Amino acid sequence: DAQDAVEMKSMPGVFEYSVHNLRDNLTPLINKGLKLVLLFGISNHLDKNDVGSNADSQQNPVIKVLPKLRTWFPKLIIATDVCLCPYTEHGHCGILGPDGVIDNPASIERIAQIALAYAKAGAHIIAPSDMMDGRISAIKGALQGAGLGNKTAVLSYSAKFASGFYGPFRDVTKSAPRFGDRKCYQLPPGSKGLAARATARDVAEGCDMLMVKPGLAYLDIVKQTKDAHPEYPLFVYQVSGEYAMMYHAAKAGALDLRAVLEEVLLSMRRAGGDCIITYFTPLMLDWLHPRSKF
Repeated sequence: DAQDAVEMKSMPGVFEYSVHNLRDNLTPLINKGLKLVLLFGISNHLDKNDVGSNADSQQNPVIKVLPKLRTWFPKLIIATDVCLCPYTEHGHCGILGPDGVIDNPASIERIAQIALAYAKAGAHIIAPSDMMDGRISAIKGALQGAGLGNKTAVLSYSAKFASGFYGPFRDVTKSAPRFGDRKCYQLPPGSKGLAARATARDVAEGCDMLMVKPGLAYLDIVKQTKDAHPEYPLFVYQVSGEYAMMYHAAKAGALDLRAVLEEVLLSMRRAGGDCIITYFTPLMLDWLHPRSKF
C-alpha cells in the first residue's frame, strides 16, 4: 500500500507499484504507446498458507486494481499471471500432499479458482505460470462455466524451463521455494522433446496463446514452437536474469545497452516471437516514442 513506487534492489530501474500509485506511473507509458500489461501480485502484507488463500481474496492487489485499470485505461489490454508461489507458505507453485509432493489434481483446481477470480475482476488474458499438468483444461472449464469462455483468453506459459535466470524476480516477489526446487514441474533446460509435448498438450486443452520462458537461451524452442503452431500468437519472456545481466554489463561499460537490447529483441522476433515481455519496456518506449524538436 506504499504511496511511492519502490525500486527493486536486485533489478535496478524496475519498480514495484501499489494500487494507489499505479495510475500515475502507467499514464505516461500508455501515452507513449503501451498497449498491454502483465500483472504480478506481491504479497508483502498478506498472510500465506498451504493453499494460497490470498491469491484470490479481496485483499489481493491484483483483484483490487483490475477493475480500476479497466476504468482508467479502457483500451489497455490486461493480462494477469496466475500462480500460487507468491501466496503459499512453502513457495511452490502448487498444493503439496502429505508427503511433500505436488498434488496435481488439487493444484489445478485451485489454479482454476484463482484464474476465474481474476477474470471476474476484469482481466482480458489469464496467464497461468505454474506448469501443472492439465491446468489449461481446468481453467478453460472454469471460465466457460462462468460464461467467460468467450470473454477471457488464456495465455499459457507452455514452455517454461527450470532456469537459473529467474533469481532477481523471485527475490522481488519473495516467491522462491523454501525447500527443494521446481524441477519436478518446470521443464529441464536440455529437453526439446518435453517442451514440444507440453506445448502440444496445452494447445489440445484449448489455450489461445503460447509462451517460451526464458527467452535468449531458448531461441531454438521459440523457433520449434512457432514452426509447430504457426497459427498461435507466441510470446517470448525476457526474464529478470536476462534484464539484470544486460543492465549490469552496460552499467560497467562492457556493452552498449541500446545496441545489444535491440539485437536481442530482434533475435527473438527472428526466431518466431510475436510479442516480447520485457522489463525494458519503459526504456524501449522512450527510444521508440517520437519527440518534437521544438
